[in-house]
Amino acid sequence: MFAVRTNVQVKENLLARLADARTQTDALFDVVRPDSLYERPIAERHRIAFYLGHLETFDWNLLRERLLNRKAFHPEFDRLFAFGIDPVDGGLPADQPADWPSLAEIHRYISRVRTELDDGLADAFSFGAEPKVEQEDPPASVLLNVAIEHRLMHAETLAYMIHRLPLERKRREPVASTLMARPVMPSMLEISAGPVTLGLSHGDRSAFGWDNEYEAHRVIVPAFAIDEYKVSNGQYLEFIAAGGYDDRALWTEHDWNWRTQNDIRHPAFWKRIGNRWYLRAMFDEVPLPLEWPVYVSHAEASVFARWAGKSLPTEEQWQRAAYGTRQGSERAYPWGNEAPGWTHGNVDFHNWDPVPLNASPENRSAFGVAGMLGNGWEWTASVFGPFDGFEPFEFYPGYSANFFDGEHYVAKGGSARTAACLLRRSFRNWFQSHYPYVYAGIRCVSQ
Repeated sequence: MFAVRTNVQVKENLLARLADARTQTDALFDVVRPDSLYERPIAERHRIAFYLGHLETFDWNLLRERLLNRKAFHPEFDRLFAFGIDPVDGGLPADQPADWPSLAEIHRYISRVRTELDDGLADAFSFGAEPKVEQEDPPASVLLNVAIEHRLMHAETLAYMIHRLPLERKRREPVASTLMARPVMPSMLEISAGPVTLGLSHGDRSAFGWDNEYEAHRVIVPAFAIDEYKVSNGQYLEFIAAGGYDDRALWTEHDWNWRTQNDIRHPAFWKRIGNRWYLRAMFDEVPLPLEWPVYVSHAEASVFARWAGKSLPTEEQWQRAAYGTRQGSERAYPWGNEAPGWTHGNVDFHNWDPVPLNASPENRSAFGVAGMLGNGWEWTASVFGPFDGFEPFEFYPGYSANFFDGEHYVAKGGSARTAACLLRRSFRNWFQSHYPYVYAGIRCVSQ
């Protein structure tokens, strides 16, 4: 798990990271106009105001008794804001804005929670005292990493919600230029057979991981070929023009029923105005950038791959192409062992929207595969499930186990709104196949 040597290092590393994560989510809520915080931009999710309270409640419920020995001061809110909603088919929430506390009440609660947390953490990590942080089970470093990464994951999934808000309900933020990009010629690269390590080892105390990242194991991956770049909007436009959404033979029965019942005919981020396609970016509607990656649901990604005569990569194949080498060694990141920086890809909140597929030339794997981290998650064919040796977190038993249902698929890589700490090799994201609002795209393989 996360190594902690002194109380000073705990303060400098973990508490600073928690403060930075708060800054990210505070700034995200500021994008929403106050009169729109009770909107529900995605039907399967809570209203935005819920998440305003949820992030603090999660930290409070996680740390209050386990680490800080503090008493609850508002048990009703501690329960109300405790759990979010995973996107599901049917059973949509039907609450009304009046069912929720006022913004003033929520902000008073948030302020009190932060004061209690910060005071309690200062006491727990007081300089000069005996280090208490690793004496608990689980260690305090694990709990704080959970709080930090939970918040940062919400910083991305909240962006999905805010993306769906009408433009007039958001405060416009600076965005990157949508300059024309040099066209990318689709091609495939050969990946030689070799080993890949999935997951983390319980014996590795130098890194934090969520329960589904354990236990580490090696797999020998047979040779295959993979797309050099993610699938672009331009390539996906060809699929639409070829009638891909109407070709019943390309779709599984389950996915076809979803497509027809919801009249799905194009990606959720696209909009047709007259005879032209536009992309719904975070703060504008722009002519469809053909050299940006397409974002689609897992169902749509799978159908595109079949239309192209290929398939989605397994989790093992994706990791081999991203982190493996011809010699059999593995890298921490596709480009090497250097921590992610702004030159390595479109990640860590630097942009709101995608960039052209070839915008980050340093972001290549040892096999030459481009852009595997950032600029959009990449769907795999692998159903989300436990590795051998999986043990749920005692303090958060449902984090992963609730989604080992055969309906969720692993996504790897990261998007423009993915925090740098979540770009580790072992991190696994997952969503249901019919959830179309994820910043996730397509990269195909062939055997």
